[in-house]
Amino acid sequence: MFGYIIVNKPEMKFKEFDLYQSYYCGLCKSLKDAYGRMGQMTLSYDMTFVILLLTSLYEPETVMTATRCAAHPLKRHCRRINQFSEYGADMNLLLAYYKCLDDWEDERKADRKAMALALGRKFQKAAQKYPQKEQIIRKNMNLIHECEKRMCLDFDLASGCFGEIMAEIFAWRRDEWEKELRHMGFFLGKFIYLMDAFEDVEQDQKTGNYNVFLKEYGQAGFSQKAEKILSMMMAECARAFERLPIVENTEILRNILYSGVWCRYELVKCRREGK
Repeated sequence: MFGYIIVNKPEMKFKEFDLYQSYYCGLCKSLKDAYGRMGQMTLSYDMTFVILLLTSLYEPETVMTATRCAAHPLKRHCRRINQFSEYGADMNLLLAYYKCLDDWEDERKADRKAMALALGRKFQKAAQKYPQKEQIIRKNMNLIHECEKRMCLDFDLASGCFGEIMAEIFAWRRDEWEKELRHMGFFLGKFIYLMDAFEDVEQDQKTGNYNVFLKEYGQAGFSQKAEKILSMMMAECARAFERLPIVENTEILRNILYSGVWCRYELVKCRREGK
């Protein structure tokens, strides 16, 4: 369930992409500082969106540096780090750990089990910092597994569990913005779950793995129905975003919400249509 919350780079200005990338690099550094090289291997763009959203809303003090790293050894690049970089690293680690366990449960991928074992102590460290959030993530991941065992094809129920996970991650603290952040995270989480199911349904039908779209896949109008459902999820997410008093970085955030999240959908759609 990683790799969907990304930018549509061709639609961005160079300076906007550079700024977005600087927060991604800040997340990378925060993962390394808190969880070492192994933690750094869990890096994804998805949590960069959360960091940028919370930074734009709460406007914390942010440290900007120009540095080289293993990924960019020859050229200095900008890196931005603030309290949400550290928070994003903790949430990224928790999600990555449960994603590894999920892959092991679903497909018996030995490398994913090995990764989960390697992340064990680091996971405990993150869980101790945010016990309530870890508990909610664990509870809803278990509910998703229950849906899988029962072969529950109620897409609203299964996706809602992942929606609750993202709602908890978006709600950094209890304040006047918690309601909108939870609403936003909930529907973005549902979108991520359903988009993942939409992408995997062809393979899952062949292997017999659980997928909420198994019943509809192959029927006339499946892609159109799936697109309508996904659009409804993102419409609710976008409405909540527009109600937040965000001034900074709005173009980057809108690029992701209105365009970037659809990049994988378009790739999958084109592949199935043979384009």
